[in-house]
Amino acid sequence: MKISTEAIKEIRERTGCGMLDCRNALLEAEGNLEAAMESLRQRGVATAQKRGNRVAREGVVEAYVHHNGRIGALVELNCESDFVARTDEFRQIGYDLAMQVAATSPQFITEEEMPVDSELDPQEVCLLLQPFVKEPSRTVGEVITEAIARTGENIGVRRFSRFELGC
Repeated sequence: MKISTEAIKEIRERTGCGMLDCRNALLEAEGNLEAAMESLRQRGVATAQKRGNRVAREGVVEAYVHHNGRIGALVELNCESDFVARTDEFRQIGYDLAMQVAATSPQFITEEEMPVDSELDPQEVCLLLQPFVKEPSRTVGEVITEAIARTGENIGVRRFSRFELGC
């Protein structure tokens, strides 16, 4: 089956995956764009699970301050190498996560950090389970998983802090 370069380009733009990965996914899906994208997403999840145990000591601390200067947030986002930490994409993810923290005021990173007898809704108080503010159809955890698949490195949020005047 012949796959058009336009189809490969479209999937690459939508997923951020490599050209060869996009082509192979389209071949497996017999030209179906949606099936190919789902295949790439599943591969990304598998890649993220494999890389989950790798040590991520490099990274950035990104800040977000709301336009009125009354709310701000800091996020420490870690990866495996300083090469990835210096990329614009990685820094943008850190900035977006700081904006997420400022907007939604999570209390924990993951559900495992919550107290056992807590009656709080994990999707409201756990950063990785919250809907992503820039694209509510995906969770913050899914955004990070996709970044892991694109960079080939383990990425994780180590800690965050939110500041608000008068609180």
